[in-house]
Amino acid sequence: MLTLRRSNERGHANHGWLDSYHTFSFANYYDPAHMGFGSLRVINDDRIAPSRGFGTHGHRDMEIITYVLDGAVAHKDSMGSGSTIRPGNVQRMSAGRGVLHSEFNPLEDQTTHLLQIWIEPNVTGIEPEYEEQDVPEAEKRGSLRQVISPDGADGSMRIHQDARLYVGLFDGAETAELPLAAGRRAWVHVARGEVTVNGQALKAGDALALVDEAAVRISDGKQADVLVFDLA
Repeated sequence: MLTLRRSNERGHANHGWLDSYHTFSFANYYDPAHMGFGSLRVINDDRIAPSRGFGTHGHRDMEIITYVLDGAVAHKDSMGSGSTIRPGNVQRMSAGRGVLHSEFNPLEDQTTHLLQIWIEPNVTGIEPEYEEQDVPEAEKRGSLRQVISPDGADGSMRIHQDARLYVGLFDGAETAELPLAAGRRAWVHVARGEVTVNGQALKAGDALALVDEAAVRISDGKQADVLVFDLA
């Protein structure tokens, strides 16, 4: 079964310094029909104005993934981690029993565009963790590169949930297929460009839910940046 979630159906909040689209219910956007998908709880499509950002705030018991599309994000947290995340970097933080952090666009002349993703963990109250990984474009070109998993497969970063995240870039004749085991479901989010997924034409901001499907099949990309979540 395939279910489309079009970009213009998402929640939207424009705070001036932050322009954000919410795939699932978040903050003041509430839709009981879109509270998440399996353990996938949040996909926020954020644009942060130059020299602005999120001040220090707290999280707990959530797996948080940041995927930068354009610009940069300066991250600092109460674990002592601090770095600047740029396109090609993927960041994951297990909030565990509690962590404080800030996220800031350090660029004075460029808006930062990122996806912030929350996945509900299968354990609570653990020690907070932070990790980041550089994923070269060549490893995503015309393929699905695993970046998040519960077991560190293919050099991916581990989270505390039975969930996997793959990222890929598709243009022209490039194709990829991700088999789905029995009992698994998938969520495909198009971050940029256009692409066809299991026969459905998708544009930036669109998503496709797959339930009881044998595989995710990606083709006909037009400068597409795609995220695929393989979920229990």
